[in-house]
Amino acid sequence: MSNVPLVLGIETSCDETGVAIARGFDLLAETVASSMAEHARFGGIVPEVASRAHLEALGPALAATLEEADLGLNQLDAIAVTAGPGLTGSLTVGLAAAKALAWALGKPLYGVNHVAGHALVDQLVDGPFSGPVLALVVSGGHSSLLVIDGAQITQLGQTLDDAAGEAFDKVGRLLGLPYPGGPEIDALARRGDPAAIAFPRALTRPKDMALHRYDFSFSGLKTAAARWIEAAQDDGREVPLADFAASFSQAVADVLTAKTVVAARDLGLKTVVIGGGFSANSQLRDMARERFGASGLEVRIPPPRYCTDNGAMIAAAGTHGIVHGLTPSGLGIGADSSMPSTQLVA
Repeated sequence: MSNVPLVLGIETSCDETGVAIARGFDLLAETVASSMAEHARFGGIVPEVASRAHLEALGPALAATLEEADLGLNQLDAIAVTAGPGLTGSLTVGLAAAKALAWALGKPLYGVNHVAGHALVDQLVDGPFSGPVLALVVSGGHSSLLVIDGAQITQLGQTLDDAAGEAFDKVGRLLGLPYPGGPEIDALARRGDPAAIAFPRALTRPKDMALHRYDFSFSGLKTAAARWIEAAQDDGREVPLADFAASFSQAVADVLTAKTVVAARDLGLKTVVIGGGFSANSQLRDMARERFGASGLEVRIPPPRYCTDNGAMIAAAGTHGIVHGLTPSGLGIGADSSMPSTQLVA
């Protein structure tokens, strides 16, 4: 393997089929095929539908990526694939393809962590991490605070119930918005007043901070939002969608950024990277830049195209593992739907 590895990344953890090729931390080509439209009529992800969509999309996505990069399979140095967490059926599709490629080509296989990939993908944008970083990963299924220091990943905190993106999707359904609710609420929020409704900030009181200093909880916020909607409907009032969306978004972004600043100060870390589907939220991005900048922190947030699931994040995770000397996975690895965030390579 060369000093600058050429890595193929395959992502099939949920509803996006992603394939990418990176040379070191330079992205050469990528393809993303989403099955979101097929799930929208059900109001959420249907695992069987997702798995079948991956089966149909993976071959064409691989061919398109190789063509864009003007490369042949035999030129690759390694194969990286999402081993977990995610939907077991969807993960299995990507793993089966990656194992077949690794075996046929005689190339090392790296089964990597999806959550870590959301943070590590920023190295394709802003360059390799020069030291330990604090990573806030927020998506439909995960809200985690991690410290990434070379090959070592330490989890500081996580959501105790609903993830940030999950809360947005559930509230979006309550408001009758199209699925997924996150982007819809974000679009409305840009026109609203974030101070219009005083939504709660969970786990921020002194006694909660003593027990759950770096943890998050959004279930109570979701319930408060539901009760506010019910009260308005009982009174015959229309829900002011823009103000409601702005206030709800502000409550989520406030807790996420405030706890991240606390963690950075506690650990003496100077760089924060934000990743995951919810990191595309405009209020979170704006508040993070303002609050982290005021605290003297370097803020790294990849463009929205890298926030949702994609093959680039898996190629970046594979490259990160190679650069830091992690041992390749064996061909016997299986899908791990609950793969811990502290494990970069299976």
